Amino acid sequence: MSEIIPDPILGRDVPLDPGEALIAVFRADPATYWRSNAIMALIAGVLAGAGLVYGGNPAPWVGPVAAVLAIGLRAAYLRSEVMADAWKLTNRRLIGPGGRIAPLSSLKAVRPFFGAVQLVTASDKHLVKYQADTAATIAAIEKAKGGKT
Repeated sequence: MSEIIPDPILGRDVPLDPGEALIAVFRADPATYWRSNAIMALIAGVLAGAGLVYGGNPAPWVGPVAAVLAIGLRAAYLRSEVMADAWKLTNRRLIGPGGRIAPLSSLKAVRPFFGAVQLVTASDKHLVKYQADTAATIAAIEKAKGGKT
């Protein structure tokens, strides 16, 4: 499968400021990505099948099959784009895909959210998606935020 070329509008790279040190880079974990899509396909399949049974459809098996195929194809298509995303943790901020920036000083909460880490600032929310170990990601961000780098 060919690689997806990121849109240049969304794919801008934010350089580090003078004196800013890179602490960690958080990339999507392939196993977590596939597991999360499998769970989504399972839930969608059950709902689609139940909806067809409730509606009196004589072939309710079509709903789960269609849901699994649709979500599986979507996951396969978006895989290269998702795996290319990375969040960079520095001693001052988190720099995300598409030029997203979350200064450590503005973080109000850092918490797990269904295989991702949610970053809550005064003005925005971000997701560091598909982390294999959300606790370790949160610990690294909290450590950097506390100035213990």
